[in-house]
Amino acid sequence: MSAPASPPPVSPEATDDPLSLAFAAARRAAAEGEVPVGAVVVKDGQIIARGFNQVTSTNDPTCHAEVDAIRKACQVLASHQLDGCDLYTSCEPCPMCLGAIYWARPARVFYANTKADAAAIGFDDQFIYDEIEKPLAQRSLPMQQFLRDEALVSFQAWADKQDRTDY
Repeated sequence: MSAPASPPPVSPEATDDPLSLAFAAARRAAAEGEVPVGAVVVKDGQIIARGFNQVTSTNDPTCHAEVDAIRKACQVLASHQLDGCDLYTSCEPCPMCLGAIYWARPARVFYANTKADAAAIGFDDQFIYDEIEKPLAQRSLPMQQFLRDEALVSFQAWADKQDRTDY
């Protein structure tokens, strides 16, 4: 197996290298009492968005650095996808962020700290990875399916829609 590609050099017009900006955003998160993770999105050598964890300050459990940066970048691009973009994050993405990253479809992701490093400071998401592997009936969060036939009506309407935007 070959070594992963190194982050590309940032063009001279960019103010800083992406990981340094992600680290700065992580320090800001820490200064604000948040888990210290920061992220930036780069397109064509330009930083187009920055994000940092803001879970407790916004009372939003989804406001992780990567999701924050993705939301901002999509606004800049006027698109729900990050075509041709690279995401730089100060830490390996958690399961939620990883899902958002896959949906946003950047070209590449570069990270610094690992999930083991995050666990060492008390941000351990291994239990989520473990839960995903379990059958629904064995998960710690009870989940029950009901009214599937009623719910399928909206799915069928979507499947029949000729002018939908697939993603």
